[in-house]
Order: sequence, then C-alpha cells, then structure tokens
Amino acid sequence: MQVKCTECNSKAIISSRNELDPKVADLYCICRNPHCGHSFVMKLTYSHTLSPSSFQARRMATDIFRGLPKSEQLELLQQLQASA
Repeated sequence: MQVKCTECNSKAIISSRNELDPKVADLYCICRNPHCGHSFVMKLTYSHTLSPSSFQARRMATDIFRGLPKSEQLELLQQLQASA
C-alpha cells in the first residue's frame, strides 16, 4: 500500500498503525521527502464487499438451511445425496 504526503505529494512511509476496529485503523505516516518532513495520521477504513468470501457463502447457506422446516431439510439432504 502506498501513502502520499498530504503536503508535498511525495511518498510517505507508514511508521505504525493503531487498529481501532477490525475495519478501521489509524496509520501514522512520515513523509520521505527530507525537505518536507511532514508527519500525519491517515484513516484506513473498510468500504464494501465486491465478491463475498466463500466463508460468508457457507455461513449464509447454513443459516438458510437451519431456518427451513425439518421436513424440507430432510428433502434437501436426500436431493444432495442423490446427486452425489
């Protein structure tokens, strides 16, 4: 990941990070331009999913399956066994 200085637009390095939440972190940055020397904090945040994780799809399928009446669960299991 590349961070640019907000003052001179040069490359900056991330010296440390403080995770505020699994989806939000403060990035402590220092400009690499010796004539600038700006140090600053940027926020790194999660925005949205483009393609769901296979873990998420499995969890959703399990939740849907458990929400079905027992008779429909059994019918679905029989269909899965027949197609295997």
